[in-house]
Amino acid sequence: MAKHRGAVAAAARPRRHTVRLEAPAAKSVVVTGSFCGWSPGGHPLGRDARGVWQAVLTLPPGRYEYRFVVDGQWRDDPACADRVANPFGSENGVFVV
Repeated sequence: MAKHRGAVAAAARPRRHTVRLEAPAAKSVVVTGSFCGWSPGGHPLGRDARGVWQAVLTLPPGRYEYRFVVDGQWRDDPACADRVANPFGSENGVFVV
């Protein structure tokens, strides 16, 4: 039994997931979603010299829906192929950790 508990505990450990958005003209980008209660302040992304914004999230294993907020405007992730409709007429991206 001890081995089984250890395997379950290891599976439940938080894992890192990187989110990226290419937005060279943006002044600020945050990612928000089911992992933070859809807070508009979400998690800020950092910008590199090429205008690619990125953040590393540390989350428990699971399925998460998300969107970006770019300069105060909600945006889809154009690089995300896994999406679900939301009640606002747009789509949330989905990732699994």
